[in-house]
Amino acid sequence: MNAITNNSITVTTTVKSPINKVWNYWTGPEHIIHWNFASPDWPTPHATNDLTVGGKFSSRMEARVGNMGFDFSGTYTEIRPPTTLQFFLEDGRNVEINYVEKDGTTAVTETFEAENSNPLEMQQMGWQAILDNFKHYVENNPVK
Repeated sequence: MNAITNNSITVTTTVKSPINKVWNYWTGPEHIIHWNFASPDWPTPHATNDLTVGGKFSSRMEARVGNMGFDFSGTYTEIRPPTTLQFFLEDGRNVEINYVEKDGTTAVTETFEAENSNPLEMQQMGWQAILDNFKHYVENNPVK
């Protein structure tokens, strides 16, 4: 269930895939570059991921047209494979992602603190679009 409460936004999806595949595709930089974008005109050409508590991750998003881009990065505060990731973004906002497997599918729920620059609905739509791309990528690619 997607929701906006106070300064927190939650987005969800259910992926038709076992939890270990979902975890590996979420955390593997070789996979992140294929799904981590809100729209096709802002791909992710580079990603790194130090999957340890205190480790950092970073994804570079760049516009296909022009020379604009930005890094999406943060630091892990809790890692419980394959069910939970918690981290804070470079701007200090907290994010929690939970994975729950049931009957060969995996529910992915992301809850994050909203930022103050963009409308809440826009933030929710952007994060949901990325989550939808993730679902599509996992369901349409073989286990690696």
